[in-house]
Amino acid sequence: MTGKCILAHDLGTSGDKATLFDAEGRLVESAFAAYETHYPHPNWAEQNPQAWWEAVCSASQQLLSKTGVPAREIAAVGFSGMMMGCLPVTATGEPLRSCIIWADQRAQEEAAFVAARCGADEVYLRCGHRASAAYVAPKILWVRNHQPEIYARAAKFLVPKDYIVHRLTGEFATDYSDASGTLLFDLTERRWHRPFLDALDLRVEQLPTLHPSPTVVGRVTAQAAQATGLAIGTPVVIGGGDGSCAGVGAGVIEPGSAYCVIGTSAWISVSTLAPAPDPQQRTMTFHHVHPERYAPMGVMQLAGGAREWAWKALADGDLDLDAAAATVEPGAGGLLFLPYLMGERSPWWNPQARGAFIGLAMPHTKAEMARAVLEGVAFGLRQILDCLREQTPGIDALRLIGGGGRSRLWPQILADVFGLPIHVLELTGEATSWGAAVAAGVGVGLYDWSIAAERSRVVQVLEPDPSRRSRYEELLALFTESYLALAPVYAKLAGGI
Repeated sequence: MTGKCILAHDLGTSGDKATLFDAEGRLVESAFAAYETHYPHPNWAEQNPQAWWEAVCSASQQLLSKTGVPAREIAAVGFSGMMMGCLPVTATGEPLRSCIIWADQRAQEEAAFVAARCGADEVYLRCGHRASAAYVAPKILWVRNHQPEIYARAAKFLVPKDYIVHRLTGEFATDYSDASGTLLFDLTERRWHRPFLDALDLRVEQLPTLHPSPTVVGRVTAQAAQATGLAIGTPVVIGGGDGSCAGVGAGVIEPGSAYCVIGTSAWISVSTLAPAPDPQQRTMTFHHVHPERYAPMGVMQLAGGAREWAWKALADGDLDLDAAAATVEPGAGGLLFLPYLMGERSPWWNPQARGAFIGLAMPHTKAEMARAVLEGVAFGLRQILDCLREQTPGIDALRLIGGGGRSRLWPQILADVFGLPIHVLELTGEATSWGAAVAAGVGVGLYDWSIAAERSRVVQVLEPDPSRRSRYEELLALFTESYLALAPVYAKLAGGI
């Protein structure tokens, strides 16, 4: 191989994927190193930052060894990472505890405190998000309230990718997309919001320096080079949060273009030139990896995760549940599935919501149940799509990435339920890494933004079937009606009756 390459690291929940792309944006090779999530109490989720670093070192070394690419051929290292983590570190970058990751829900009281002190509506309008325990500010406050000795020693609070950038370069930096998951970032002004910091008695010095995602924030130090196999002085680009990098990887940069991700969770997002707040606060807005774009989106708590649960529960020898579901007519024989196995975010924002099969009868088999699960996720995503359309009209197609894009049946169900063409991309599982690579390549002048769409190749277009679409419109109304009818029941169940 000749020419320069981009090394992209995607720090996910289960491990780090290191991916190499060449100067033309072609995928060269990937390597993966896993790490664990620890659950010390119900609703707590933590990870060891040293495990991240060891995974980054291992995956980098694997990749260079597998490809034979000399380290000096790496033009830049870029990052995507799981968002909304909280890692307190000393002034020299030493972790003071494990990282409280995105899935952790312990900071409920602190989230209510943020809403009370800053104003719930003002937080949503200024930052793009509801005041929730998922975000960084409540987690910082939890550390202050429950581990004051750690809080007193903390010089900075970092998200995962920003910690790894510090290990590589010695710099404390973050980007706009990850900053927009803190509840402390002014989306429009693109700076830390001092009135919220003052209201919460936090200091701007406790946060890393803000940069656009394509910024070179430092270079690989001699110590980091020895650990990773990278060349000393290799430029390091800050990159973005995984949710925003996925959009770039899907080629969704120009305003109005949109995509859908079906992984364990799922979301639909559209690129815009300005934040797009929803008067009912059903959706959220992150900053885009592109320095002049935003990413309004709605997120389902479980999508592929609901399918995984159902396929495990319905497992029956050699029965192929995808193939079985494909034999069933739309509507699954009058069976609906609510996919709220871990509560729901958009559009309901109800942690008490639970899953349900509705209409289950003796004639139903595992095939109908399997199809109902796929349709239930599609209905939930359609609700999100409708919310986004109210603020960002003109969405005329959706690009599909994530594991759900590999299914033969699910993308067609999505097309029929959405009433839109679904564009299945070649990089279904590499899109997030590609988004990080694009930002890094732009940062060092190897790529420009147009390469994102050029290399996000559409391999299949699925058009909605008019007859199935009309049937699904009827079922969507019943799906919504079912949730609204069951919401009081969910509340009573949560109350322990």
